[in-house]
Amino acid sequence: ITFARRGVCLSKPHYNALCRHVAPMGSTAKEEMDKFWSKNTRLNRPVSPHVTIYKWSVPMMMSITHRGTGIALSGAISAFAVAALVLPGNYSYYLDLIHSLSVGPYLIGLAKFGIAFPLSYHTYNGIRHLCWDIGKGFKIPDVYRTGYIVLGLSIITSLALVGRGAGT
Repeated sequence: ITFARRGVCLSKPHYNALCRHVAPMGSTAKEEMDKFWSKNTRLNRPVSPHVTIYKWSVPMMMSITHRGTGIALSGAISAFAVAALVLPGNYSYYLDLIHSLSVGPYLIGLAKFGIAFPLSYHTYNGIRHLCWDIGKGFKIPDVYRTGYIVLGLSIITSLALVGRGAGT
């Protein structure tokens, strides 16, 4: 075991050669934080701005929505998996239960859209992120254009999925 701090090396004698080249630790995290805040106070610097002062933009909204749909999809898939494991009955039983509620086609369509849109949006925006990973589409006009394309494709795909299952 070797312990090194501020140039002091405590170790077994046969590891002393390793300790000669150990850089001393400058300070603790608390000391660094105290220095940071005292400097900011001394220079009368403002605290970092909150998100409410920023002008909202398409890329900002799409980033937030991408994270939100990812969390929602993960939570929904986990909830359905747990429900499938612990609830009695099978899929057709619960499908018949939903049909027996007689909630109407508009509410069913809205529910289907609520499932289809996050899935299609997260998929298309994920493809957009993959393009960014290879270095394509970083210019501001491209960011906005691909953002609008993702939104349009997501809405069209969601409506197509809702319409396709209208009879069920």
